[in-house]
Amino acid sequence: MSETLETGRKLSEQLNPGMEEALTQRYGHLLPGMAQTVVDYAYGQQYARPGLPLRDRYLATIAALTALGGQTAPQLAVNITGGRKAGLSREEIAEAIWQMSLYGGLPAAINALNTALKVFELEDETDAA
Repeated sequence: MSETLETGRKLSEQLNPGMEEALTQRYGHLLPGMAQTVVDYAYGQQYARPGLPLRDRYLATIAALTALGGQTAPQLAVNITGGRKAGLSREEIAEAIWQMSLYGGLPAAINALNTALKVFELEDETDAA
């Protein structure tokens, strides 16, 4: 196993537990190794890089996914959840999303805010349980 895959697995399990297994179950029959590639590249080679704190990497990711538009809602939710675990506040996430209204447009920002609200509601339900 490569060092970046091992690093990626540790980080992805910390921030998005079960993600590799979920990707394997969903896509493994079509694309063997796809889940490991995502974990290795996204978490082992990108999120684990030095030079930018993890929370800031998540803020950049949330902003980019927002600007790309509503088709990114599932990935946006995963990254908002990861960003919260990396230390981003709800306000920071909302402000980054709203900033993207200048670049992705109001519909993209509003759709992203709706995704964020769903993530925050799930957090509140989990905290209340």
